[in-house]
This record gives sequence, structure tokens and C-alpha cells, in this order.
Amino acid sequence: MCGISGYFDLENTVSEEIIHRMNISLKHRGPDDSGIYLSDDKHSALGHTRLSFLDLSPKGKQPLKNNSGNIIISLNGEIYNYLELKNELKNEYRFVTNTDTEVVLAGYQKWGIDVVNKLNGMFAFALLDIQNNSLYLVRDRFGIKPLYYAANDKQLVFASELKAIIATDLIPKEIDYSSFCDYFVYRYIPSPKTIWKDISKIPPAHYLKFDTQNLSCSTVEYWKPDFSSKNQNEKELVEEVDKLLLESVKMHTRADVPIGLFLSGGYDSSALAYYSNRFRYIPKTFSIGFKNWNESEHQYAALVAEKFKFENDFELADENSLQLIDKMPQVYDEPIADISIIPTYMVSGLARKKVKAVMGGEGADEIFGGYTWQKDFYKLINDVTAKEKIKRWFNPIDTVAYYAEAMAMGCFGQNELRELLQPEYHRHIPEDIHWFFRKHFNKKLSPLKSIQYMDMKCFMGEMVLVKIDRASMANSLEVRVPFLNYLLYEKVFSLNERNYFKPDTTKFLLHENIKTNLPEKILSRKKQGFVGPNDYYMNVEWYRSILENSKLAEAGIINREFIADKLNENDYWVLWKLAVMEKWFNEWKN
Repeated sequence: MCGISGYFDLENTVSEEIIHRMNISLKHRGPDDSGIYLSDDKHSALGHTRLSFLDLSPKGKQPLKNNSGNIIISLNGEIYNYLELKNELKNEYRFVTNTDTEVVLAGYQKWGIDVVNKLNGMFAFALLDIQNNSLYLVRDRFGIKPLYYAANDKQLVFASELKAIIATDLIPKEIDYSSFCDYFVYRYIPSPKTIWKDISKIPPAHYLKFDTQNLSCSTVEYWKPDFSSKNQNEKELVEEVDKLLLESVKMHTRADVPIGLFLSGGYDSSALAYYSNRFRYIPKTFSIGFKNWNESEHQYAALVAEKFKFENDFELADENSLQLIDKMPQVYDEPIADISIIPTYMVSGLARKKVKAVMGGEGADEIFGGYTWQKDFYKLINDVTAKEKIKRWFNPIDTVAYYAEAMAMGCFGQNELRELLQPEYHRHIPEDIHWFFRKHFNKKLSPLKSIQYMDMKCFMGEMVLVKIDRASMANSLEVRVPFLNYLLYEKVFSLNERNYFKPDTTKFLLHENIKTNLPEKILSRKKQGFVGPNDYYMNVEWYRSILENSKLAEAGIINREFIADKLNENDYWVLWKLAVMEKWFNEWKN
């Protein structure tokens, strides 16, 4: 895993010192090495910081050039099928490294930017084609790896994290107050927006193509799942998913260094432990728990580790761990109010003491239907009388409204935003506060698939994967996600949902493959998010210490009365959103 950056200026020569500053700001993403490419005319530059996994020699250094020296790439991520692609390309390209990065270069020479459709992995890369005056900025299908940019008709700057763009001093730090509002609605700031007015993020499954002579830009969405509704024999389907998962876990352990495993004792990480054991891979495992909590995950993780004879390290969070909120603005760059940001950071730090990379179970709930709101919505739609169906024909359920309520955790509607913000900021409140959910709601899909697709694009793509990437990379740790294999997603989404979703069986296709291979206590365990006990987040005096002398209120952005009301009401989830934004504002804007 790595950090990438770049700076293009049509009028002035590019300062190598600026790219150096960007590299320094991304050193946590790649502490093993760094590199800079500066064009002959000095109007363009690419930067790279390296966390090395393949070809640990200096030959793997990036930015990397092709054999002719006219195509240059800076890549962040892992291409898991690089060996298969390399074998396909070996007669057409002279490979000089053992890296997956060079395979992308070779593939681009053969297929052009369509090479992206052949890549199975997590990636964000910048590819400069000098001969064709083209620069491509590319993100993987799910948004596992990040990429931000700021552009006008004279300059372009891009990087893996916002802090690297801010470090250039080229972009003014002006808050986008419509994004400020979005944060309180969604708990994150949705693509393509960021907290900063003049900086954007590239959405998942997209690439940007820039003409390097005039910086004109076109945007392409290069992948969407197949949403047909095929039927398949149940036994054959279970076996096919088993094969896909086994091969995916095998690919995700490809490296010249050991790969560990985040182990929570839930279905998903326990399944990864099982599949690792299937081909005799023995990862070190890492867990986080909470003191004085009967449902603490580390206890369940220990059961799985014991079954497969894996080494398990764990750490216990307590009320003092909340003080890590002071570090979160530097870790995340823009506010994100997922309530597991701190434990995720903690377990990443724990793992980094032993390994450079781990596997994680993200993506399984989205594709196999494991979230409670998915199950509840399925029942809401399907478990109704004939009379109720007739009523709904005339007054259908608003899927977006249902989803927004499921996602809220401290609901902010337009009225709450007006109460929160001083009047001069009311003009920034969106007319449709759920615009992002609506953007990814596909009414042509079945009700369940429409929820799953919003989960993939919104909940997972914009919050879960952001949390994982920043928390891990702040600790110079790579997290690999075997369930986010696009072949698995294409397979499951192409099916009639009744083939893969059974209301009374948790994650049916996964369950059928692990039901005889894990302890019963794991299989019967109730669904539990990576959040800890509620009372961990319910210390109103802790919130008071952060918000009573609010800098946001002092700056005339939010109302002190709103803060006071929420403190008096003990509205913890709203207070959590406020506390995260307050800490971010103090770090980045004050």
C-alpha cells in the first residue's frame, strides 16, 4: 500500500519541493521508500511513498516507467490477479520487476485504459501517457483506495489524502458549507464533494482523463454490477461461491511478507479464518475488545483462533480510549462520524506491531444481505397481506426515506440543520438533504437489491471503507478485503434474490459454507457491529468538555443554544457528530 500524488502546471515550472512536501505528508502510507518523477519540461510531476509487499528490491520503486519511458505510473493498492495477467502479457512486454504495478503498465500498453476492467484488486493510480498527452486518475470499483484532486484550466493537483493537497498551499482552505450540512445528515461527506470548496474526490468505479495540454477533463464510470435476475441450482451456487471465496482469500495472501487477519469472532472474519485454514495459511490475528462488556468481541475471536490454532493478539478499549478523538482529524482529514473510528485505529496500531498487512471482513454484509435494515426491509415488503399489497400499490413505500432513517444515527433533517446553523448559513442547506441516497437508488431493482446497492455505494463506499483505509494507513498498515472481489459481486447481484437471501438464515450463501466448520457459539451469535457498548459513547460530561466552549459557535457557524439543548437531552448520537466536527474544525480551520 502506498501514497500517490501529482502536480501539473501549464504556465509555470513545477516545484519539486511541492511534491516532496506531498510525499512527506503521505509518509505514513508508505514509510519504506519514496520517489518523484519530474517531466523534462518541468510542467508535471508525480510522487509516491511506498509500503512494499512485492519485489522488495529497489526495482519496485515508484513512480515506475514502462520500457520505453513514455508511460509513467504511481499506484496505490494491490492487483491480486497480477500473476495471471503477467502470464497473459509476458510475450508482449519485457518485465524487469516482480511487481503488480508493472503489470498495469504492460496491460495499458496492450489494452489502453480498458486495462482497468481486467484488474481484480484495490487500487487508485495516476497513469501519465506522454505520447498521447493523457493523464488518467483511476479508482477501484468499490472505492477501497482513495483519490482526491483539485483542478482548474491552469493547474491540477491530486493525492491519496486531503492533507497532501493542503500541504501544497495551492488550494485555499475554504469550507464547503453544503458539505458541512451533508456531514450532519450522512455522518460523512459523499463523493464527489469534500469538506473543502475547491477539492473533489473521485467516486468509486470511476476514472478521470485529463488532456495534459489544456487540462480539460472527462469522467467515465467504468463498472456497474450485472443486475439481472437469473436462477441457479442452490447446491451448485453454494459450491461456486465457496470456490470464489477460497480463490479470493488465496489471492489476498499473495505477498513477499506475512499477511495477518482482523478477527472479530463474527461471521465474516471467522469465515476468512476458515478459508485461510483450508489452504493451510496461518495468519496472525488481531482483535479489539471493550473492558467490562459481556459481548466484547475479543472473547469470540479467541474461540475462532483456538479452533484453527492461530495466534491472537487483542487490546481492550475503555473510557480513556475516547481521548484518541484528538488524533482523528489528522487520521481522517475530513470529519467522519462512524462510531468505530477509534477502535478501528486502535486495532490497526496493534496489528502493525506484528505485520504490514491484514485481511478484513468488509463487504460481506452488503453482498450476502447481512445487515438488519436489509432483513427488516425485505420483511416489510414481502410479509404483508393481500389487502396491504393493494394499499401499497396506491401508496408505495419510500425506499430512500426508509434507508435514510436506517442510516441516521443522530438524525438531522432540514429543521435540525436550521436549528444547528446560524441564519447566514441556511442557504447552504440542500433542498433535498437525501440527494446522495437518491442518486444511488435504482427503482428498477427489486426492493432488497436497491437497498444492497445503496449500501455498496453509500454506506460501504463512503464511510466503512474510508474508515478502514485511513485508520489502517495512519498506522502504515494495509487492509485487504477478500469479500470485495468484483467477480463475487457480479455473481450474486446477477441472481434472483431468492437464490441468495433467506430471511431466516444469516447470510445464507456464506452460512452454508461455514456451518460445519466454526464453533456453534460463533454461528448462533447475534449480529453486532464493530461499535462497542452504547455506554462507551454516553458520557455527557465528556461531550460537555469538548462542546461547552465550541470554536464552531465562537466562529458564528453553529448555535450555542443547539449544543446546550442536545447536552440537556443527552442526545448522544447528535453529540457524537458535533464532537467529531468540533475536533476537525479546531485542527484544520482554526
